[in-house]
Amino acid sequence: MVLTDAARLVRTLADRRARAQDMTRAQWLILFRLRSAPGMNQRELAILLEVEPISVGRLVDRLEARGLVERRADPSDRRVWRLHLTPAADPVLAEIDAARALFDAQATRGLTEEQRATVIAALTRMKANLQASATAPATADNPGSPPVAAA
Repeated sequence: MVLTDAARLVRTLADRRARAQDMTRAQWLILFRLRSAPGMNQRELAILLEVEPISVGRLVDRLEARGLVERRADPSDRRVWRLHLTPAADPVLAEIDAARALFDAQATRGLTEEQRATVIAALTRMKANLQASATAPATADNPGSPPVAAA
């Protein structure tokens, strides 16, 4: 599928850009997510990133060691640590923003504004369709759900 191939290429480009800063794309994703939702805990972040909490813990350990993220105790539950960006993350976030803008420009080169809007609308609709299928009960009519065994 073309969409899968395009997504893979963006991930490859992002991996290269992150490695140039001695980081990983997963670390970039954590910084990006924490900017929009500061104070998440590792479990919440793991769900968003679709990885195990232990994996997020190791990534956060590395980001904390670089001074980009800090853990703060949750005031209502002492077992939980809330994750926050430090000011040192700002230059990395600027690089992430620049990379995203470059990937967008590369991917949409030669498209008119109308074509770009059409692509965005189509992808948004596809995402909504797939999200609805993923949350709907499994039926023979729902191709997004696991197949139903024949009786």
